[in-house]
Amino acid sequence: MSKQTGLGDNGYIGGYDLSGDIAALTKIGGGPGPLEVTGIDKSAIERIGGLRNGEISFNVWFNKAASQEHLALRGLPSNDAQLMYCRGTTLGNPAAGLVAKQVNYDWTRGSDGSLQGAVQALSNGYGISWGRLLTAGKRTDTGATNGSSIDDTTSSAYGLTAFLHVFSFTGVDATIKIQESSLDGGADPWADVVGGGFAQISAGNPPPLAERIVTALNLSVERYLRVVTITTGGFSSLVFAVAVARHATDIPY
Repeated sequence: MSKQTGLGDNGYIGGYDLSGDIAALTKIGGGPGPLEVTGIDKSAIERIGGLRNGEISFNVWFNKAASQEHLALRGLPSNDAQLMYCRGTTLGNPAAGLVAKQVNYDWTRGSDGSLQGAVQALSNGYGISWGRLLTAGKRTDTGATNGSSIDDTTSSAYGLTAFLHVFSFTGVDATIKIQESSLDGGADPWADVVGGGFAQISAGNPPPLAERIVTALNLSVERYLRVVTITTGGFSSLVFAVAVARHATDIPY
């Protein structure tokens, strides 16, 4: 694939779309922390992977409008925040998901009159997960829908992690699920990924919402994946985004 710019990216936190308020992403990173385990018979440092880490930090423009950055970030909640970075908004594009603590909400007023905030989100309990978008950025369903699939070229053997952000909902209830097939349907009909269903969305549990799910770490996952929405009582509008990361090993993410 050719080199790309960062144009057209999206950023979500806790079911809020802050893409229009984020001025710059200052860091997206993480991974296992290196542990030095050098023996006395070595002439260079030996390292193995330790605890996983992750961080998403960014600058924002001040915006106190409904559903924009000030409402989403001002509370510095003590509970976990969920973040998603989308490298573009095409189905299958790279995306990063993180469960984190928002540790600050700091502002600088420039001499030119600009007002810019800095936010740092540090992982809590899990490392950062890089995967792919199962929706083309934000997706809007007006009823139960079978989404388009992505092709990961082969199956995998260690389960997956998935991230959901729900931005708005009108209706009685809806459930978002990940399905799999080895042949993109047809001769191998689509089936639910075991453990790949998110909690039901309802009028009594309105957005903004965000959720992270993890399947069993020994779960075989077929080559093709898609997102479907189902309902028992009906809905007229559901706006959401999903990203999924296949596990490369059976080590918890």
